[in-house]
Amino acid sequence: MLKGIHPLLTADLLHALAGMGHGDEIVLADANFPAIRLGRRVIELPGASAPAALDAVLTVSPLDEGAAPAAVTMQVVGDPAAVPEAVTEFAAILARQGCASARIGSLERHAFYERARGATAVVRTGELRRYGNILLVKGVINRYGSWA
Repeated sequence: MLKGIHPLLTADLLHALAGMGHGDEIVLADANFPAIRLGRRVIELPGASAPAALDAVLTVSPLDEGAAPAAVTMQVVGDPAAVPEAVTEFAAILARQGCASARIGSLERHAFYERARGATAVVRTGELRRYGNILLVKGVINRYGSWA
């Protein structure tokens, strides 16, 4: 355990996040996402929901304020305007974490899969709700905390 680090941020996940640069992408995926087939690097968080994983990641990693959108979800097949419950939770977490101005985009399922192929990592959670997937574009850190 590390002081001040969210317990869902495993060593593997922290390593992936620390290695990402501005504009790199990471996918937080539900349990049914084809992570092994699509991900260059797969990190397992089987006991966590996708919204909980998003909340943890945002404690240490900023979103790209210039990206439009900085977060992307998967559209519901046959009803692209639908907003799944997990996506509603993602939006609430983004707002609570100070990312309210970050626009959430969406992609058709296979377009989301294709974009996920280029992500730094796919974090497969234990999320069982359908469409519990979000892709994040990493931003920049402009200053260190008070300890520096």
